[in-house]
Amino acid sequence: MAGAGRVVLQESEHDPKLTVHETVAQYAGYYSAPRDVAETIALVGLTEQSGQRARRLSGGQQRRLDVALGLVGDPELLFLDEPTTGFDPGARRGAWEVVAGLRTLGKTIFLTTHNMDEAQALADRVAIIVAGEIVALGAPAELGGRESAPSRIAFALPEDAALPALPALEGTPERTGGRVELRTHAPLEVLHALTGWALAEHQALTGLDVSQPSLEDVYLQLTAAPEEVPG
Repeated sequence: MAGAGRVVLQESEHDPKLTVHETVAQYAGYYSAPRDVAETIALVGLTEQSGQRARRLSGGQQRRLDVALGLVGDPELLFLDEPTTGFDPGARRGAWEVVAGLRTLGKTIFLTTHNMDEAQALADRVAIIVAGEIVALGAPAELGGRESAPSRIAFALPEDAALPALPALEGTPERTGGRVELRTHAPLEVLHALTGWALAEHQALTGLDVSQPSLEDVYLQLTAAPEEVPG
């Protein structure tokens, strides 16, 4: 019945002889109050493939069809298991748009993924699970203390170039070859001093990048195996 939860598995098999429209219409017949078939197909971006047989769909299009089959019953809760596995970057972005569109419909989506960019882009709340236990739970921006973590400033600089005295650094700058990394809770202040020095000294600061720890950084930190203590 409409309103219940639906599960979209990582892999499923469709009748290769049916078209997209026929497949969705078949599933719609299982429910007492399904969504409109054409509307559901449009929601997942398959309108142009509506008359195409399932066996001729690309991998990304088949995953979209999977989502359409999960949606046609008009569930309030939708489980998506690794929805973009095997997708190329373009197809992945398209799938993200579909999932984001479901949010505007007021649906609750429970999504499992190993892609931290995907979790960052789509999730309101993230749970990181290690060995069957939740080790972190919260908004992506706050997970693992990201919100209060120091910013990372990185750039390329000749090895013989001496850095100026910079305020508000967290520890000593790290230099590996021609790459320099700084950490600070006052990135604007440090950048102002750094770029002023670079202009005066005619240094390019190639590849200048400012960022906070990524969700992937947090994931790797939380899932790293503890170091063994010598006996």
